[in-house]
Amino acid sequence: MKTTRTGNFAIGFRRGWSDWQKNLPALLAWARQAGLGVIDLGNDADTTAKQVSDAGLKVGSADLKDWGALLSPDAGKRKDAVAKNAEYVKAAAAAGAKSYFICLLPEKPELKRSENFAFAVESFNQLAPALEKAGAAVVIEGYPGNGALVCTPEGYREFFKQAPSKSMAINYDPSHLIRMGIDPIRFLNEFGPRVRHVHGKDTEVFAENLYEFGHEQPATFANPRGFGGWAWRYAIPGHGNMRWTEAFKILKSHNYQGAVSIELEDDQFNGSEEGEKTGLVLGAQFLEGC
Repeated sequence: MKTTRTGNFAIGFRRGWSDWQKNLPALLAWARQAGLGVIDLGNDADTTAKQVSDAGLKVGSADLKDWGALLSPDAGKRKDAVAKNAEYVKAAAAAGAKSYFICLLPEKPELKRSENFAFAVESFNQLAPALEKAGAAVVIEGYPGNGALVCTPEGYREFFKQAPSKSMAINYDPSHLIRMGIDPIRFLNEFGPRVRHVHGKDTEVFAENLYEFGHEQPATFANPRGFGGWAWRYAIPGHGNMRWTEAFKILKSHNYQGAVSIELEDDQFNGSEEGEKTGLVLGAQFLEGC
């Protein structure tokens, strides 16, 4: 199975939404044939993780359930979501899923950010004992979606201060940091010990378009790129601005034990089974050399 040259980290991919990926047994067979030994699952890992292990592969991450409810202003909804996820983690961890993916996107982003942040802290402090008992962790990705609370150094730093359990961790996806103008290597130097999962996804920044449109305003006449904006686009590893070998050196220095899972969002490859398989294979081949 494919691994990175630096750190010997297993290379896999995040299961996507395309029709060809909906047949899990066929997807796992293709992954083995392609030399990809890790797969990230959705919020069905309590029923699918065993299929992955039975096929000789490993689960990289699995989505938590009810993301919005965990950050709801309704205390009853938060309590129910914590209880549901505690049971889910117990079942899925027993089947081999140990890292639980989430983006902290509030149910009501129109509320004050400080209010929504407090809801998140409360929910995850309550979920932490179940994670700790299962030997598992939440891995928070810094996707800067509507009202996203933990996607910048400021947000991660304060979250780990208020939710200090080691079961609170990071899904390191440099594509989002690059998109926001945050140095992904400096971020890794600060937060490396908290990284428990890595997404192999890159961002290509277009310097001319950055001059033309900047970061703050949408263009009036130009069209955005697929899986991107006016001055940037998500890309497979090697087709963007990320310094992967440098990142792997830092992860190795922190004794990182997880995988690198390609999250395929690239307008050069998405849209067809052939294209998506090609994108995953090319991304993995590039990471092998890093």
